[in-house]
Amino acid sequence: MKLAGPAASAVVAWLLLYSNLEPLADMLLHFSGLSSATRFGEALHFFIYEVPKVLMLLTAVVFVMGVVHTFISPERTRAILSGRRLGVGNMLAASLGIVTPFCSCSAVPLFIGFLQAGVPLGVTFSFLISAPMVNEVTLALLFGMFGWKVALLYMTMGLLVAIVSGMVIGRLGMERYLEEWVQQIQQSCSCGSEETGEAMTWNRRIQEGVTHVREIVGKVWLYIVLGVGLGAGIHGFVPENFMASIMGAEAWWSVPAAVLLGVPMYSNAAGILPVVQALLGKGAALGTVMAFMMSVIALSAPEMIILRKVLRPQLIAVFAGVVAAGIMLVGFVFNAVFPTI
Repeated sequence: MKLAGPAASAVVAWLLLYSNLEPLADMLLHFSGLSSATRFGEALHFFIYEVPKVLMLLTAVVFVMGVVHTFISPERTRAILSGRRLGVGNMLAASLGIVTPFCSCSAVPLFIGFLQAGVPLGVTFSFLISAPMVNEVTLALLFGMFGWKVALLYMTMGLLVAIVSGMVIGRLGMERYLEEWVQQIQQSCSCGSEETGEAMTWNRRIQEGVTHVREIVGKVWLYIVLGVGLGAGIHGFVPENFMASIMGAEAWWSVPAAVLLGVPMYSNAAGILPVVQALLGKGAALGTVMAFMMSVIALSAPEMIILRKVLRPQLIAVFAGVVAAGIMLVGFVFNAVFPTI
């Protein structure tokens, strides 16, 4: 356990720094000569506080899940899901989506690999919906920003969307709308480490966690900075009444409008959550911004383009329609349960 000591020291340092982020942000703003009473000062304080906060939360969660992923390989996931019946398979697939990453080579080979392993189409969709939308990063950031009640309801509703959407697609029997080459393919993607389970030492698991942080945080840090920057602009300069009128709970049409607005955008949970936080601070309804966030994560245009490689337009349209309906339901439920936050 050579790495146990440094890992413990890193945890203590993380806790110490995270607990003092707000005083440090106050001190940096004071040194800048600006006041948080001004619009620019308020935006700057939001930025210098939120960037390290989100990055630190992300780093901690990604490291822990990097260790967890050494126990769960994509091959093992396919083996668990193959042959499962509709319903039970959808629930299991959606649950696995929380802790299991997409194959690093891309989502398309993973999709093919699941189908080739005998996983039903509807079960595969439950996993593919859950994995990006209800992943560990999203839940950890929601917990850190809004508390356990919001995170728990988001997880529950997100899993429900993934399960029901997969079951609906499975019941429709739309396998014929897979591209022909997908139906005929004989080999699935093979990626991920074969050294899992008891064969891997804890030193190796810790190293895998560090590697996970380098790969994931290294890819998304810029989105985080840009997302926090946009959130800071909203937080400091956008009038509260303006956002409340557009994305407030009183405007019934705000939830479907937020879903439509999110589809052409591209981001991840780490990048979009600071924007969500800023919108809430300006009077937007929680359910409306949650619907916006979920559509950005689960129904983005780039994802549709990738899926077009393996799915025909009819199946993509059904997938998008079913998931969008589920997301709108989530938005209305959040607005009813949390009218204010």
